[in-house]
Order: sequence, then structure tokens, then C-alpha cells
Amino acid sequence: MTKTQHTQNTQNTQNTRTTKNTYLVAGATGTVGREVVRELLERGQAVRALTRDPAKADFPEGVETVRGDLADPATLKAALQGVTGLHLITFTGGYEPLETGPEILALAREAGVRRITVLHGGDQTPLQAAVCAGELDWTVVMPVEFMANSLEWAEAVRAEGEVRAPFADRLSALVHEGDIGAVIAVALTEEGHAGQEYVVTGPQALTVREKVAALAEARGSEIALVELTEEEAAAGMRAQGHDDATIAWLLDVYKNTPPVGRTVTDTVPRLTGRPARTFAQWAREHAASFGRA
Repeated sequence: MTKTQHTQNTQNTQNTRTTKNTYLVAGATGTVGREVVRELLERGQAVRALTRDPAKADFPEGVETVRGDLADPATLKAALQGVTGLHLITFTGGYEPLETGPEILALAREAGVRRITVLHGGDQTPLQAAVCAGELDWTVVMPVEFMANSLEWAEAVRAEGEVRAPFADRLSALVHEGDIGAVIAVALTEEGHAGQEYVVTGPQALTVREKVAALAEARGSEIALVELTEEEAAAGMRAQGHDDATIAWLLDVYKNTPPVGRTVTDTVPRLTGRPARTFAQWAREHAASFGRA
């Protein structure tokens, strides 16, 4: 190789690394969506945050906020112009499965989108099925229980110093929402992830007892764990407005957590090059929400 060729190859590599692409993030105001936005910004990419109400959105400087609704594909045409990668969720704001996958994919192809990531929403949804059957490079990201779900205990911990929950010894390989966002950002911006379905977990499977202990340590004062019976848990969910079918499903998931929900994977370290964040770290980050002593 001549000196000139070596110099040209080096310049080409540098240009590849510094190329700024534009990524459209749906669900950008959600728990995971915000982390996807943050991770893409840290990678030096241009980010468009899709939201139904831009006036209520609050994103870091440099994020372009655009109006759009996955349930109404016609609203996405302008937002998709110039976009390299698209991150999708599979439910409407009312948690109804989206049926608009084919229309969204057609618009994405027309706009020149090259990659799509989908945040798995549980069962195979129509939108996810459409993406996986489509022509564009896709990656499905399947997180287990979010660490952020523990915030549902925050009010009771602040007021009563206790957590009331059933099945205190059930195991969960719960995952930090930041790690979900990091995996999605990698899949959107790097080669080699097309056609993959990634299960994303934290670094350890914990019981409810262990989670409560970690929260108590982080906030600097004890938290009592009151283990509910199934009947007591069902009554509490009913009081929160859940219907019987949802209650039955939730109790079954809690009581019989499937292996995928309690088995640690290496997805986070393998894709991001760093360890998955622990629940103890998440607890320290959110100690104020639980009434730091």
C-alpha cells in the first residue's frame, strides 16, 4: 500500500466515524424513548423526537421535536424525510396495539430509512409482525421488567415506609431503562444487528425482598415489606381500576415469572462494551423519589 492510499483509507475511516445521521424516535417522551434520545445524542447523531404534543415535550438542547402519531401515518411523512434510522413502539398512547405497520413501513421506504428498531411490547403485535416481514433492516429489542417499575412503590415508601407486594420471593432479571436505550442506539447506528431479537436484562436476578433492601440502603432508612396474598393484591389492583382479565394476567406473571424474565443475558455488555447497570445503582439514582433520609 502506498503512503497516499494509506492516507486516503485513514480519512475514509475517520469520515465514517464522524458522519452524523438523523434518527427518528417514536415514543420519545416515554421511559425508554428518552433514553434512546439521550444515547443517540451522546453518539453525536441528529435526533428527531416524535410526539403528539410537542408543546409538552422537554428534551435536551439539540433535539428536534416533531409532531406525529403512529396511529395516523399521514402525520409521519414530513418527520421521516432524511431519516436514516427509525425507532418504533407497538402501542398507541392508550395502549392499544398499533395496526398501522404496513403504512408506516411504506412511508419509511419512500423516505430512504435503512434501519428500524422495535421495542417489543409483550405478545407479537401487528406492527412488530409487519416490520419483521418487511424489507428494511430490523431489530427487535425485548426488555424484561423495567427497574423504573419500582417507582410505583415510591409514594407508599415516602408516606408509610413500606412496600406492599405479593410473591416476595419471585425472581426478576430487571433492567435499567438506560441500558435498554443503549442497546437500541447500538442497533440503530451500527452494522450487524439486522434480523436480530435481543432479550435485554440486568446483571442479576433479584427477589422483591432484595429490591426493597437495595432501595432502603439507597435512601438511608429501612423499608418494611408487607407480603400480600393473591386476594389482597387483586383487591388493590381492582381499586386502581384494572379489570379482571388484566388482574389475572398480572398475578400469573408475578406468580409464574417465565424463564425469560428471570434469566440474565449478556446482551448489554456484548453490544455496549460495558457491564449492565445494577438495581443498586438505579436505586441510588432515584433515592430522592423514595424519600432519601
